[in-house]
Amino acid sequence: MAFDFETTLQKYADLIVHVGLNVRAGQKLIIRAPIQAAPLARLVTVSAYKAGARLVDVLYSDEDITLARFEHAPRDSFEEISAYRLKVLEEYAAAGDAMLSIYAENPDLLKDQDSNLVGIATKTTAKHARPYFELITKNSTNWCVVSIPIPSWAAKVFPGISPDEQMAKLWDAIFEVTRLKHDDPVALWKEHIRQLESRTDMLNNKNYTALKYRGPGTDLTIGLPEGHIWFGGDSDALNGIAFVPNIPTEEVFTLPHKDRVDGVIHSSLPLSYSGTLIENFSLTFKDGKVVGYTAEKGGDALKNLLDMDEGSSRLGEVALVPENSPIARAKIMFFNTLFDENAASHLALGRAYNFTMRGGDRMDPEQFAEVGGNSSLAHVDFMVGNDKMDIDGVLADGTVEPLMRAGNWVSPV
Repeated sequence: MAFDFETTLQKYADLIVHVGLNVRAGQKLIIRAPIQAAPLARLVTVSAYKAGARLVDVLYSDEDITLARFEHAPRDSFEEISAYRLKVLEEYAAAGDAMLSIYAENPDLLKDQDSNLVGIATKTTAKHARPYFELITKNSTNWCVVSIPIPSWAAKVFPGISPDEQMAKLWDAIFEVTRLKHDDPVALWKEHIRQLESRTDMLNNKNYTALKYRGPGTDLTIGLPEGHIWFGGDSDALNGIAFVPNIPTEEVFTLPHKDRVDGVIHSSLPLSYSGTLIENFSLTFKDGKVVGYTAEKGGDALKNLLDMDEGSSRLGEVALVPENSPIARAKIMFFNTLFDENAASHLALGRAYNFTMRGGDRMDPEQFAEVGGNSSLAHVDFMVGNDKMDIDGVLADGTVEPLMRAGNWVSPV
């Protein structure tokens, strides 16, 4: 269908409010966004008020200000933080209010900065954000992550053309993979969520004890704890609201056992982490812990991640995404985890989601660790799936059966 930009952007705002967040009357909403995202933030604000929101507030960020700190701030100041932003997020999450993150950043923003300072700043932020993330990992409220183009990111994705063309092409790609170039994207999203739920129903009925990965540079076994739950599409928050955490989303995901991961896994796409690209890397696991790694580029950033704390070198999420998903078919390297993780099966180093374990939202950290859940300041997704990856499921009786071949599901739902 033909579409115009303003109409489609309004559809995006309405999709975020009514499907992503599913804002309820009387809720507050807080939006985190880069300053370039103000036009979308304004549309979301109006849509949320029309949906009955009681108050909408926005916390803006600016990548130039972030870069200025690393270029000019005292070298001994990076363990300091203005904690008010994180306190506000914690307040909203604890109250069961809606939370939106518009995520867009220059993947090379900090590539020329001191990697040790980047690591210190990242860890400092994560330490202060722990109370907030503990609430999010228990799905205390309805939250959603979306993205829009910004010039520095668009230039990375589509080099060699004019800035206006770069932005136009990235907008077009985002509208395409978020199903907005249709008359009724909400209806399309409801059907898509139904299909993802059918896949999670199948996996939950199988109750696999492990997954086996085989592909170029990869031979890995991931144990799954008893009581793990597969999720995909929407989730139910503790405040009673069903929401879609990521737009777009193509994944189904669950909880790996933090102590039962063995073998080697090779990345299939670069990882943008703390303003640095980590490229062509592999991780070797023994008894759940990374005991070795290689990286063609960004090795210092990868080391900082693995050394953040005890849990950052263990897995907290395993997610399956077919090679024929709309984002994979787009054949675009987005350099943005929100999109790239939905183009390929992926894993996450660090913090696990309590809600992916039966009864996990009622467990304290010690109880969660006892059943195999990982705790960490970090939660970083990295992509491992491609059209040469085979994944098998291991049943309780030891039977091994094909789950994915050449990156795609063996059986339809």
